[in-house]
Formats: sequence, structure tokens, C-alpha cells
Amino acid sequence: MRHGYGKLRWPSGALYEGEFSGGYMHGSGMYTRPDNMKYKGRWRLNLKHGLGYQNFPNGDVFEGSWIQGTPEGPGKYIWANGNVYVGNMKAGKMSGKGTLTWISGDSYEGSWLNGMMHGFGIYTWSDGGCYVGTWTRGLKDGKGTFYPRGSRLPNGKQLYLNSMRKRGVLPDLRQENRASHIHQATSGDSRKGNEGLPNISDSVFEGGDNEDDNNNPILEREYMQGVLISELVLSNRFSLSSKQAKRREKKLAKEIKKPGEQIIKGHRSYDLMLNLQLGIRYTVGKITPVHRREVRTSDFGPRASFWMTFPKEGSQLTPSHQSDDFKWKDYCPMVFRNLREMFKIDAADYMMSICGNDALRLLSSPGKSGSVFFLSQDDRFMIKTLRKSEVKVLLRMLPNYHLHVRRYDNTLITKFFSQDLSLPVVRSNKRPFRFVVMGNMFCTELRIHRRFDLKGSSLGRSADKVEIDENTILKDLDLNYCFYLEPSWRDALLQLKQIANSWKSQHIMDYSLLLGVITEHLSTCALLCLMVVSVDGLGIVAEDEAMEDEISPQGLVLVPVELMTVVSLWAHTSEAAD
Repeated sequence: MRHGYGKLRWPSGALYEGEFSGGYMHGSGMYTRPDNMKYKGRWRLNLKHGLGYQNFPNGDVFEGSWIQGTPEGPGKYIWANGNVYVGNMKAGKMSGKGTLTWISGDSYEGSWLNGMMHGFGIYTWSDGGCYVGTWTRGLKDGKGTFYPRGSRLPNGKQLYLNSMRKRGVLPDLRQENRASHIHQATSGDSRKGNEGLPNISDSVFEGGDNEDDNNNPILEREYMQGVLISELVLSNRFSLSSKQAKRREKKLAKEIKKPGEQIIKGHRSYDLMLNLQLGIRYTVGKITPVHRREVRTSDFGPRASFWMTFPKEGSQLTPSHQSDDFKWKDYCPMVFRNLREMFKIDAADYMMSICGNDALRLLSSPGKSGSVFFLSQDDRFMIKTLRKSEVKVLLRMLPNYHLHVRRYDNTLITKFFSQDLSLPVVRSNKRPFRFVVMGNMFCTELRIHRRFDLKGSSLGRSADKVEIDENTILKDLDLNYCFYLEPSWRDALLQLKQIANSWKSQHIMDYSLLLGVITEHLSTCALLCLMVVSVDGLGIVAEDEAMEDEISPQGLVLVPVELMTVVSLWAHTSEAAD
């Protein structure tokens, strides 16, 4: 039985040199593999346990605490590309308090969960501009404040942040840097490597000396799941008085007319709207109380559906109503409930938005599909009628769609919330209507200045209108922007390749990237991009139908363009189109 100090070599070429106890690698030791993986630190019963330093085969380095073979506790992770994280780890992922500094000089200091920004934090650009607010699973969520470069935090705000660091809500990099100086016990060179990491806590809020920068406004912003929904100028010469701001908001509200016509009693689509609202209210009310479970294979497909009859006089299960008798069919209710939960859609809010006291609005359809569009009064949800062939396509792709959404919480694909069928009970000239409920891409209080329908091709891909306004749908050849993104969002664009491969496997060749651009406070050269990938194979967007599809956004955040590295969207859309 091995005990004490020794060496152990495997046929693969791996080597352990260090302490043994009871036949196990136990104590201090170094383990190396032929693929350049190297670990030096503490062991317990053949597992890395305690303080250790590991070089990964891809060039990454982790120096910190290990528990049962996994990085857990305080540590420092350095990626091969130069990005550095200093903070707490859990199960090998960034969790708790920590700071990630990108090679570009941008940094995030705050709370993490499962490798994503989650909770209160500060995002700082390389030249000192910063955003102070909250994140949910990697997305800005709730209210926060943007401080442009050259501005200083108010004394009260700075004292508040220092207090948060003392209480542990924000990381204290001085302590974390000391905790990460682990390799110095086994290597004399580690101190030099750690000294090269800047103290973000001290440098984040230092103001610049450029007087021109002081003209940039301090902005209070509100986000919903990564999407900027409102913005208010807090200070400097661009700021309006409260009375002026209110008058401006009222003026803008009058100027921005909501699309579509309101459906009232006597309208040609009034009965159809009632059927839709009654059916969705019944469906959501029935499935919500069911005990939550994992989605099974039997929950997919045409057979995973149920029928319900809605007589005009009502029944034990359905209320009385003013339209004719109709039947309601709900497809894959368990799957769509799970999707709504993954998209963080509250069941009560969902029903109130679509089935509340307010009527839906009917949108005109300039496209070839002949579909009918309904829009909820709060603009959050859009309902579109489908052809029978389109229903089959959606049901066929639903398993892969569900798998993709589970993999990507912040998916760029159209968000589907429900699929249903309304059928007249008595045979008449009324045809059945099949519905799909989606998110509305342009649900924001901000004015969208440019709208794009991008397919990654050039043939006929330009707007026909000579005069372009905010409602004009522009196409690929009209796109003359470069977009400047936070590093955390650049990886999101890599989804496009996976999405394109997914559609290819489903034999879907026609799809679009829908893009909304908001230019706010042009003195700061800012852009907000709202993006979503829609599937034209379902009749969602055809080349002449781009106006129809206002779908759920994934926000590429509003940032001052001069602060970021350039990313060309055209390169990504072209790659996805391939």
C-alpha cells in the first residue's frame, strides 16, 4: 500500500508526484498529463481538494480552492484569450461575488449565478463609463443608472457601493486578490502574475479630464429581461425639467399611434376574438394547477392535445358567452406551459394581457399569407392565424425548439407561447382558425427609429420606398450600420450558426433576422438593437410580410459606440444564411 512521498505513472503517460496515504493520492502533489494539463496543489482521496493551481490543455489557468475535484470557493480564473475572473466559484462556475475583466478593458463587478451575471452589479467600460444596476441570468433586469465617461458618481451613490462591498453584496477585490495568491506557496513566479491584475474596485469610477465628456447625460434606465424599455435623463444640460419631461412624454404619446384597429362589438372579428380569449383563459387555467414535471416524449405531437366544447349558454366547465358555439383544441399544453415558464412569463399576467377587460387590436396583413393578426393592448403578445400546413411544421419542429430554448435561456428565436384551434360546432361558411401566440418584438416605450428584416441575401433585398420613415421595413442592402456590443453579448450572436443548423435539420430554408434600432441621445452616439430570428417556413415572415411579424426581442444593449469593439452584424447574418 502506497504511503508517504512517491511517484505514480500511468500507461497513458500521466504522472503524479507527491504525497500518498492509505494507497490514495492524499496531501500535496503535482499531476501532469501528456496533453499539457498540469495540477499542483492539495489532494484528498485521489481528488483535488484544497488549494491548487491548474493549467488546462486549452491554455486556461485556475488558481484557487477545490472541493471534491471541482473548483469551488475563492479563486482566479484566467482564460487563454486574456480575460480574467477573480471571485467565488461553485461547481466549477462563477457563482457568488466576483469580477470579470475582459481583455478589452471592460469589466463586470458584482453577483454571479451559474456562470452568468445575476443580482446587483456594475458594468464598466474601458474608459470609465459604467452602468450600475441589476441583472437576471445574464440580462439587465430592472432599473439602473448609466454614467458616461468623465462623470463621477454622486457621493451618496459611492458611499452606498462601498457599504455594499463591506457587507459582501459586491466583491472586495483586495481580499479576493489576497485569497487568489495561492500558487506562491508552490511557485515563486505567481506573485508577479497576480500583481498584473488591476484593482477594478478602485479604478471603475475615476472621472476623466476631458471637458467634452461632461456634456454626456447621466441616464436612468429600466430593462425587462435584457430589453431597454424606458430611459430618463437625470442630469446635465440635456436634462429637461419635470414639467418639460411630462409635456414631452404626452406629446410623444400622441404622436405614436398604436398600430391596428380596436375590436369592439359588431366588428367582423369580434366573435373570433371572444373565442380566442375564452379558449386561452380555459387552457391556461386548466394546465397551471397541474403539478410541474419534466416534459416527456408523449407531450409532443398532434396526439398530445385536447378538445373542449364552448356552448353559448355555458356548461359545468365553460362560461356562457355571446358568440356562437365553438370547439377549442389546445396543442401540446404541457410543452407550451414549460416554454412560458422558461421565458419567465407569469400565467396570471399572460391571461390578463390577452384575456383581460381590454379588447385586442387587429393588424392589417400586407403579405401573401392572408393571416389575421391580433395584438394585446399592452403590446406584449401577438397572435397570428396559421394554415394547416404551418401547424404541422410547428408541431414537427417543437421538440428541437424546446431543446434549443432549454440550452439557450437568452434565445434569439421567436418565442412561441401557445398553439390552438377554434372550430365552429355547427357547419357553416365559417372556417376553422388555427392560432399561434408569440412575443412582440417591438414591445418597448422607446421609439424604434429603424426596422430591418434580414435574410443574408442580396437579390431584391432593399426597401422599395423612396421616403423612409420609422415604420418602413428595411432589408439587407439598406443596412449600413456597424454595431458595438458588450463582450457578454458577442457570444450570443454565435447562436445564429446553431439556429441555422437547426432549421436546416428541419428542412426549413426561409427565415429572417428581425432587427429594431433605437438611436437615443445622439450626442453620445448610442444604439439599441432588438434582435430575433423568425421562421418564415411557418408563415411568420415572408419577403413581403416583414411588417406582420413583431416578435419577442433579445436586447443588444444600448451602449456608447465609441467605447466598444466593432462587430459587423452582416458577417453573422451571412453566416447564418449559409
